[in-house]
Amino acid sequence: MSNEANRGEKTIQEPAYKLSLTDSVDEMTVRLLVDAGIGPGMRVLDVGCGSGDVSLLLAKLVGTEGHVTGIDRDGPSLEMARERVRKHHLSNITFIKGDICAISPGPGPFDAAVGRRVIMYLPEPVDAIRKIAAQLRPGGVVAFVEHDATMAPGRLKPLPLQEQVSGWIRKTIEYEGADIHIGFNLPLLFEQAGLTVEHVRAEAIIQTPRTQYPTAAIIRAMFSRIIKAGVATEEEIDLETLEQRLLDERVKANSIYVSDMVFTVWARKPDPE
Repeated sequence: MSNEANRGEKTIQEPAYKLSLTDSVDEMTVRLLVDAGIGPGMRVLDVGCGSGDVSLLLAKLVGTEGHVTGIDRDGPSLEMARERVRKHHLSNITFIKGDICAISPGPGPFDAAVGRRVIMYLPEPVDAIRKIAAQLRPGGVVAFVEHDATMAPGRLKPLPLQEQVSGWIRKTIEYEGADIHIGFNLPLLFEQAGLTVEHVRAEAIIQTPRTQYPTAAIIRAMFSRIIKAGVATEEEIDLETLEQRLLDERVKANSIYVSDMVFTVWARKPDPE
């Protein structure tokens, strides 16, 4: 890898101020949950909860009179989620280990079921959505956040490193079986599962010379998966310098980069006739 300092070149400095986009997807998620009507006293199922990011957001919305049940099949992620709940002294979240495609009729009925970056990984999404909806009371809400690569990347000036790194993510999850065009398909999948779609929205993840998005952290978390998929080598990724190189490229080009689109969709389980 090149090293500007060793070549005696001036290293590009960060701007005088820098905003954070780290929580931008969380903000999009909260907007979805609030607009879908999730609030105090509700019982909510967090589908594919992982380490509990969305569960923690839900816990604030439903309050002490409500309850959040997170389900995931990955044991280590659930242990991390439980530790976060203990750290925050929360009593309105429960985590259970299980396959979301084989949910038993046990924990419901719920007022709502939500998930983030879940449907894109399911081989039979319509069947899974039906099983999720079966856990809801009549009139219950299904609300999901899914990333979509159809319209990304977006830029006016060449940003080859940004595009390369985004490509590593997209190619890896596609190799693992994810539908990277799920956003465009999601409303149709909900309808095929018998739900009534109430709203569809798409928002862009925009990176500028004065903002940062945790792209390097995402690559670090996905590192072994990227290597396994044969998408990039350890030398190409160069984790220790990646975040700075990404920022330097945007600063030098003085340009913004649209790295992803986030689709948020909510629907309702019809009342029985």
